[in-house]
Amino acid sequence: MHTGSTGQIVGISVASLLVIAWGAAMSLYFGRRARTSRDWLSANESLPLFVVVITQFAAAAGGGVLIAHVGIGYRSGWSVFVYEGCVLVGFLLLTLIARWLREQSFTTVPDVVTRLFGQHRLVTAVAALAALVVPFGWTVTQFVAFAKLFGQLTGISTPVLVAVITLASLTFVLPGGLTSVAWADFVFGLFKIGMALVVAFYGIHLAGGWGRITATVPERLWSPAGVSAVGWQQIWLWAAAIIPGTLTNQLYYQRVFATKKVSDARRGLAFSGLTMLVSGVYAGCIGLAVHAMNPRLANQEDAAGWLLTQLPTWMLVLFAAFLVATIVATSGAALQSTVANLTRDVYQTVAGGRSGERGTVALSRLITVVVAAVAALLAIAFPTALAWLVASYAYSAAALAAPIFLGYLLHRRRRLSPAAAIGSMVAGLAGCGVAQYLGTTVPYAVYGIAASAVVLLLLTATTSEKRVPATPREIVSNA
Repeated sequence: MHTGSTGQIVGISVASLLVIAWGAAMSLYFGRRARTSRDWLSANESLPLFVVVITQFAAAAGGGVLIAHVGIGYRSGWSVFVYEGCVLVGFLLLTLIARWLREQSFTTVPDVVTRLFGQHRLVTAVAALAALVVPFGWTVTQFVAFAKLFGQLTGISTPVLVAVITLASLTFVLPGGLTSVAWADFVFGLFKIGMALVVAFYGIHLAGGWGRITATVPERLWSPAGVSAVGWQQIWLWAAAIIPGTLTNQLYYQRVFATKKVSDARRGLAFSGLTMLVSGVYAGCIGLAVHAMNPRLANQEDAAGWLLTQLPTWMLVLFAAFLVATIVATSGAALQSTVANLTRDVYQTVAGGRSGERGTVALSRLITVVVAAVAALLAIAFPTALAWLVASYAYSAAALAAPIFLGYLLHRRRRLSPAAAIGSMVAGLAGCGVAQYLGTTVPYAVYGIAASAVVLLLLTATTSEKRVPATPREIVSNA
């Protein structure tokens, strides 16, 4: 473990606390706009396009970019752009249904499923479980990433650091739910984009310039051909895992639901996907720079941590602020998304709870504190055993991808039944589980999605009825 000097530790601590205080102040300010439960749960269709674009980026570019993506850049050069490109493709595919999603005034992903297949408590329960495991997993992962990175820098124990990031995340969420999270993420997102570029170019400078990188790093990593340096098998595996995960990630849906204008729904996703390429610039430049300085790291994911040991104090303090902004923005967004599922889907829809506007907001805040505490305990108890969280992406996509996208294509022609949704989601989970148990080469999410799609089509063919076109009188009466 590398621990900085006393001056560095003080500087890092002050910078981190200033960033957290800045985020808390913004959340309190923008949280005043959250007057209803819809403001708290879904920002009540109030976010302008520029906020949606940057807050999508801030939510997506979290601890994984700081550690795993830099590791990809270290080992495989510009192949990191393939990873970011898969996220971009996912966003672009979401644009196909974005306008419809925004027009329906949804709050969570289970709202989408029940609108397509009809109200049923079991449909909502299974969809809610599939939707919330990803943001909850993100929350725990961000807590662990913060503790690991700042533990190396400061020598402070994991429980203390987890407590700090937990409190910081709560300050983002509690004032106004998604309303405060989105606006705070917007400001932090701009800071993250600027700092990502600064750190990337400083990393190149630290390595001796681009000329030294090209002289010491194998050409297959830094040349244009470096985009495929990771190998086509790995590229296929990334595409099969990341694109479905992006297509069913509730954090992205919520920002579509919250756009101020219907016309912004598609543009917001397209522009957000393009901003993710900034993460590729950051991770690729840092990875290549570290490779030039130290090509013999045993673990590629140690590249970001090793770089921290080479930075002068002033840059280390700036980098610490960047790390805090990156992690707390994602953890706050993930925490709010988890709470939205528990409040809207589990408490209100499945359990039939009713508590009025003020009661719903108060309950959401209470659930936020409880979920944050559980995530913190898991981060402390299992700081290295997070493989089960990675699986949450696969199972979520396996359960939700077919019901959402095939359901959207079919619902105008057929009256879809709750049984079709339940069968499809259960088949997706089962197919995913069997493929994982068998240790398939292709990501097991693909098998789950395929099983879900087949069962959905079979059940739709046998349990649904064709829709009868509405008569002119019915159209007028429903207008």
